[in-house]
Amino acid sequence: MARPVQGKWQFWIDRGGTFTDLVARAPDGSLHTRKVLSVHPDYPDAAIEGIRLTLQVPSGQPLPHERILAVKMGTTVATNALLERKGDATVLVITQGFADQLEIGTQARPDIFARHVIKPAMLYARVIEAHERVHATGEIERKLDLVALNRDLQTAFAEGIRAAAIVFLHSYAYPEHEQAAADVARKIGFTQVSVSHQVSGLIRIVPRGDTTVADAYLSPVLNRYVNQVTSALTSSSPQTSKENEPRIQFMASSGGLKAAHAFRGRDAILSGPAGGIVAMIKTAKIAGFDRVIGFDMGGTSTDVSHYAGTAEQTFETTVAGVRLAVPMLKIHTVAAGGGSILFYDGTRFRVGPQSAGANPGPKAYRRGGPLTVTDANVMLGKLAPGNFPKIFGPSANQPIDTEAVETAFTQLADEIGGGRTAEQVADGFLQIAVQNMASAIRTISVARGYDVTRYTLACFGSAGGQTA
Repeated sequence: MARPVQGKWQFWIDRGGTFTDLVARAPDGSLHTRKVLSVHPDYPDAAIEGIRLTLQVPSGQPLPHERILAVKMGTTVATNALLERKGDATVLVITQGFADQLEIGTQARPDIFARHVIKPAMLYARVIEAHERVHATGEIERKLDLVALNRDLQTAFAEGIRAAAIVFLHSYAYPEHEQAAADVARKIGFTQVSVSHQVSGLIRIVPRGDTTVADAYLSPVLNRYVNQVTSALTSSSPQTSKENEPRIQFMASSGGLKAAHAFRGRDAILSGPAGGIVAMIKTAKIAGFDRVIGFDMGGTSTDVSHYAGTAEQTFETTVAGVRLAVPMLKIHTVAAGGGSILFYDGTRFRVGPQSAGANPGPKAYRRGGPLTVTDANVMLGKLAPGNFPKIFGPSANQPIDTEAVETAFTQLADEIGGGRTAEQVADGFLQIAVQNMASAIRTISVARGYDVTRYTLACFGSAGGQTA
């Protein structure tokens, strides 16, 4: 391990779906960068691994927390859990008679002419109807039956559910029943209790309820990750002064930073992309541009945004079929990134929305992954192996595998036929991906009446430069 030095290190980390990127400032003021795969069997967490490599700490040894001043991180942990529906099993506790209120929603139909309507799956696994009713005036028509609620929550707890979302009618103004229900849930042993008047104090029960359920569903996943990072960066010794431990903060969807202990599921949906927009606005101002289209292409998705003097925010949005009512930066996302998988279904080329992620990752990453947009760029010579970090293979020290990519595209070209070369097939897939991303930019600019000829395209994300 490197010898202790005067001063402390600072780390800024973006944990994406495929890569985790670090920028570190050393005690002497010099800047260091590092890129690691977000998922790898050789280490439990990419952010901690990046810090360990930067500080040259041998594998298996604890990090020297006294040498670190601050760690600020954007993460896609909650986003991915929502996209992949891998949150914790949640019970919804709602006023009697409203068990299906969130499923009914606002009755808005995404495709009004669709004959077969596919409703989004609810995040909760079970519903409990609480015997209670408070009018909009505050008059209590039916007092909360704590005995019945305790019985029903005990049943849910016995089924293994540990997260509860409590959503009562008119609780935004009269929260006493929700508070009492939350006390019952905590006494039973529920480790995550999200209460609607605290999570999203809105009059309307549908957006308030949806946001509360999402918070209960995602917060346990996020808490486990935050605790994992925090425990690696802090000392377990009670004698250690908290003043010597690093300050750990996470980027919220609104574009601000939150302390680790205050960071919860509702804040984290756009944690990763939000940091990119904040940086885009700052760098655009430095360069003298006041109208910018943000183009953030990562490994899993591409996020586009619009800026014309003020950061655009939204207070209600839908992410992965889930309605959310929390302050967020306005970002339009399409499932087209470097890791988007290339398909040929016998008649046409398709790109995504499935992603190869970090493990196995694209074909070039030496883990037996499928062909992706990244591989198309390798095939066309837009990704030079010598300029890419040597972090692949069993020992995470090899360059990207161009031979495997060329072989796979040649086989695909033979399968498609028609005299196409491997390069032409790769270029065809790439054109489709680019059109998907260009359509996203049109959605947030031309379709809203903005003249894009007056804007600067600000490109970032690990794959932004090679596509712009």
